[in-house]
Amino acid sequence: MLTRPDVAIVGAGPVGLAIAWRCASRGLRVTVHDPAPGSGASHVAAGMLSPVAEAYFGEHELTALLAESAARWPRFAADLAEASGADVGYRADGTLVVGLTADDLAEARRLWSYQQGLGLPITPLRPSELRDREPALAPRVRGGAVAPGDHQVDPRRLVPALRAAAGRAGAVLRPARVGALSDVDAAVTVVAAGCGAAALTGLPVRPVKGQVLRLRAPGRGAPDFRHVIRGYADGESVYLVPRDSGEVVVGATVEERADTEVTAGAVLRLLRAAVDLVPELAEYDLVEATAGLRPGTPDNAPIIGPLPGRPGVVVATGHHRHGIVLTPVTADLVTELIVTGEPDPLLAPFTPDRFGKEPRWN
Repeated sequence: MLTRPDVAIVGAGPVGLAIAWRCASRGLRVTVHDPAPGSGASHVAAGMLSPVAEAYFGEHELTALLAESAARWPRFAADLAEASGADVGYRADGTLVVGLTADDLAEARRLWSYQQGLGLPITPLRPSELRDREPALAPRVRGGAVAPGDHQVDPRRLVPALRAAAGRAGAVLRPARVGALSDVDAAVTVVAAGCGAAALTGLPVRPVKGQVLRLRAPGRGAPDFRHVIRGYADGESVYLVPRDSGEVVVGATVEERADTEVTAGAVLRLLRAAVDLVPELAEYDLVEATAGLRPGTPDNAPIIGPLPGRPGVVVATGHHRHGIVLTPVTADLVTELIVTGEPDPLLAPFTPDRFGKEPRWN
């Protein structure tokens, strides 16, 4: 006779798998339901851990959560490497934020001023100081700043590592789709299904399309730059994420669409902006162009906490652009909530009940 699990998790992306690992490590019986683990937004994600560069106007509470989770990443990565035996590509080289033209630099400086006002670690640099750090930057770049605490991880390594760690801790993966919460029998059900959470919970989670490119350095050597580069190039926002493997991730569009088609216009815009900032990228191989769907919410913040009107159901979704960086703190907060029954004060701004009326669920 099968034993009823303590926790059933719907969704095997980074957030769902991290919750599974943490819960199983605490001695809970855990099942994870997903027909295609790691095939959602994380497969397309660049893996930037950017609490500073992603701090935007009016998002104070979200910025605080990003900073808290980023601070947990070094220990999380070390624990995961020990538990899984895998390297997740965690790198702490920092991030450069640059502007190509005077207008681009003015826009960037407006945001840096706001970020510095929050006490975040970002330091403006002159063009010569930028090129001392990254000689591959184009001579046209007018200026920039360094955010030394904004790091990176490789999501395509992260998901298999989390799956291995969760499995070693005793979690069981069930490769089946969950069409309704009533399909799941467990003491606690965690909905970590990304965009799929909307149909399951009735919460306002919408798909936000992002198109991303992957380039490879000639000769399969490492790229000639180490920092993550986030830039503005003639009004186009772009990021460049170098990997030791020789890969460079270039992204990403933000489109209020629900399809996953790659368009020629998006590829053109991303490549033009990337090459404007780092000219050598014109000689790299274009090896992949993909599109994914981020789970967005009305206030751009995640939804984490008990589902109103549905005892025993906890939601962990709506992470939008921040799913990778928020993985450690989301897993910790949800695990503590399940184990102790007491919500951490950090959850207060992000609970599902902030949207008012009780949602309709399946």
